[in-house]
Amino acid sequence: MSTSTVTVTGMTCNHCVASVSEEIGAIPGVTSVDVDLTTGKVVIDSTTDLDPRAVSDAVEEAGYSVGG
Repeated sequence: MSTSTVTVTGMTCNHCVASVSEEIGAIPGVTSVDVDLTTGKVVIDSTTDLDPRAVSDAVEEAGYSVGG
């Protein structure tokens, strides 16, 4: 099991959270996605280490970006 944390910028509502969760959840190996709308923090559990580019691409597909 592996845990990754990223910060997503641009989310403003629960629909944003759902979109980000859905796209990241579609990455092979992801077992759970926990998004905090207030902070933008996204904690991702997966069966293997995730490629940061895959996470970034998924976030961008949802219409947001990975920030610092």
